[in-house]
Amino acid sequence: MSAEALQVAKAYRHLLKAVKNHVAKEEAKRHFRDYVTEEFRNNGKLLDLSAIQQKIKLARDYTFLLNSVHHHKATGIYTTLHSPRDRLGDEQLSRNEE
Repeated sequence: MSAEALQVAKAYRHLLKAVKNHVAKEEAKRHFRDYVTEEFRNNGKLLDLSAIQQKIKLARDYTFLLNSVHHHKATGIYTTLHSPRDRLGDEQLSRNEE
């Protein structure tokens, strides 16, 4: 097995694990896992090394994103960062929007 094939397998495994843990726990959301599987299968015939590396990077980046958002939600940072009304009073927020 070539080095690229090992990288692809590792990226695929990690991405599926992240999708399973953070997005598609229920059977109703299985289409997320199916989409990832389909994308890897569709790109399985790529011969261009730079295209393969781009796809591997994309998979790693998306895995990192899923894991990071989940981590922020678990620690409460996500809600604090994305909820300005919780940090500012309604009056102060409306003054800033003017």
